[in-house]
Amino acid sequence: MTQSVAEDGVSKAPVATDLQDERLRQTSGMRGSLSAFIGRTKAGDLGVLPVVAGLVVIWTVFQVLNPIFLSSANLSNLAVECAPVGVISLGVVAVLLIGQIDLSVGSVSGVSSAIIAVTFVNHGWPLVLSLLAAIAAGLLIGWIYGQAVNRFGVPSFVATLAGLLGFLGLQLSVLGKVGSLNIPFDSQLVVFAQLSYLPAPVSYLFVLLAAVALFVSGYSLARTRRKAGLSARSLPFLMARSAVLFVIGIYAAWYLNQSRGVGWMFVLFVLLVVGANYALTRTKWGKSVFAVGGNAEAARRAGINVRFINTSVFMLCSSLAAVGGILAAARLASANQSSGTGDVNLNAIAAAVIGGTSLFGGRGSAFSALLGMVVIQSISSGLTLLNLSSAIRFEVTGAVLLLAVALDSVARKSRSSHGRA
Repeated sequence: MTQSVAEDGVSKAPVATDLQDERLRQTSGMRGSLSAFIGRTKAGDLGVLPVVAGLVVIWTVFQVLNPIFLSSANLSNLAVECAPVGVISLGVVAVLLIGQIDLSVGSVSGVSSAIIAVTFVNHGWPLVLSLLAAIAAGLLIGWIYGQAVNRFGVPSFVATLAGLLGFLGLQLSVLGKVGSLNIPFDSQLVVFAQLSYLPAPVSYLFVLLAAVALFVSGYSLARTRRKAGLSARSLPFLMARSAVLFVIGIYAAWYLNQSRGVGWMFVLFVLLVVGANYALTRTKWGKSVFAVGGNAEAARRAGINVRFINTSVFMLCSSLAAVGGILAAARLASANQSSGTGDVNLNAIAAAVIGGTSLFGGRGSAFSALLGMVVIQSISSGLTLLNLSSAIRFEVTGAVLLLAVALDSVARKSRSSHGRA
């Protein structure tokens, strides 16, 4: 900051207010937002750009190879298929943000599906009670992981790997000798997962509410930042952003409504993502999650209860895995010994990473689960339409995952070098 000099040669005190106002003026509005975006990109913070670009390429390739891919019927089915594993991936995102890992989410989802099938079908429990029992099991498992990491210093990799094996055995024990249970097709759970779609007017109303909520949230944040003397997005920018979301959302809803429409199960997934994003970005708990993921020791010295954050995140992850298992069982109308096995575990973790959540902790978004799951499910759907084997699907998904991790590593190095500069 430079000092102004009077005619008598005596320097005056620096006038910070004018400089701050000028800086606020330059960093606000459309031009300021664009400049900030370019600056972040040059610094290695690519955000969702690689994911969106990759998704455009994937959709273009599959549409050229098979025109059915982007049909409203296929996209409607693709969206619903994203929900079960996507909800599980949302919990993985939270664990990765604190620099930990959970390798047992697939087994936990299998346990929850077994619990709801056995209690609801065999023992005749009310559906609500069965749902609560399955979710409570997930919460308990997450609490156990938190104690193992906090009190005994067991690495989360080892603790959850043991859980992967142990809870797979528990799933087999719960199912018993039968090994497979069918959930009645006329039950509310199966109807919700397989047959429930939003009426067209309701889908348009959801889009309108989403656009309004985005504007209100952005305006509230901008007003708070201005009161604190910080740069903030301008009103025209906020209005334009909400208008873009509204137009895209209305078109997407209209297009999907040409067939079955938007499934309620996908809506539930999106609502969970939005809720998790609010908790991570607008609450003290969420800010603590990022702080712990960035540097756990520094967070502890700053007064953050690191043990509580670890336990709460593991409980969140396991409970979401339980919800994902419930949705998977409802979608298939059954629970069996293979529930939660196969590629469920790997796809949940891969979706979080492909969507932009860093394996190194402290960087990511709840929307990573949504974007990453859409990418994985798009690959699966496209290859299925081309009548290609599962082997190719695994190979392509693995290549995409490797590319996502490589981009994250390069961006991380770029941010570090930029910071030193």
